[in-house]
Amino acid sequence: MTTPTALARAAYRTLEPFHVTSYFNPELASAYEDTGLDGHAWYVGARAAPMGQCAPSVVAAAFYNFNPALIERVWPAAVAAGLDTISERRWTLLDSVLGTALGTLAADKEIATIADRLREIGDAASFAGRPLSAAWHAADRPEVPHLALWHSITVLREWRGDGHLAALIDSELDPTEAAVFHEAHRTAPEPGRRALGKRITQLTRQWSESEWGSAAERLATRGLVTISSEGETLTEDGVALDSHIEERTDVMASAVWRDVPDAEELITSVRPYVKAVIDAGFLPGTKKR
Repeated sequence: MTTPTALARAAYRTLEPFHVTSYFNPELASAYEDTGLDGHAWYVGARAAPMGQCAPSVVAAAFYNFNPALIERVWPAAVAAGLDTISERRWTLLDSVLGTALGTLAADKEIATIADRLREIGDAASFAGRPLSAAWHAADRPEVPHLALWHSITVLREWRGDGHLAALIDSELDPTEAAVFHEAHRTAPEPGRRALGKRITQLTRQWSESEWGSAAERLATRGLVTISSEGETLTEDGVALDSHIEERTDVMASAVWRDVPDAEELITSVRPYVKAVIDAGFLPGTKKR
């Protein structure tokens, strides 16, 4: 029998590619142009729009490993552009991108059934201590089946993500350290692990070379990484902490799957649609098939 913790890990690996289509797709440039936002402001605005017109510091807290100075700059720009406008443009973008990737699968009646079942799981969850997920849960869900599926997946994805931040805080990794730690080299990388690399992480999270270097030095002082000309590499203690963080994240994420009798079947049923998105070739590390 599959344990709830194993189900949480399987759900993460399965659902994540479908979710990130919002942030990695060939139509982003037109969204930037239509809203007058740069890439950073679009990403922050599109992801945090359900939180409403809150202070930048609130968004920075939810985004954790992003430089708060970046959020202070781009969140007001997103609010000025109109969070409803950004949300509507995001749905239009996703309708096009997912519709194209899914092709004939977009007409499957099963998509609406899966989306509704995942929504029921989200509806039964406790959102205490999970602010970004709570905001997405409260946001309107489109009726178009593949968009409804994306929304239901996003609620569960951010629910897990909020728990992951708790694991980072418990492990005493500050925002910059968390970014460096995540991108550090592993001698035996976990299969399916998603990493952007130092250059992309610095660009997207806006950590300067000096800020990155200082965080790496702090991690080295704790014995978690070694530093060389090739970058940072996890030590044995670092690997152990990395495993602990992932295990704690899975354990905290398992609560939402614990009393779902059809969880394994449900996760499996999503895979053809996720595969279609992966096969479209626009996500990082994928090629069109």
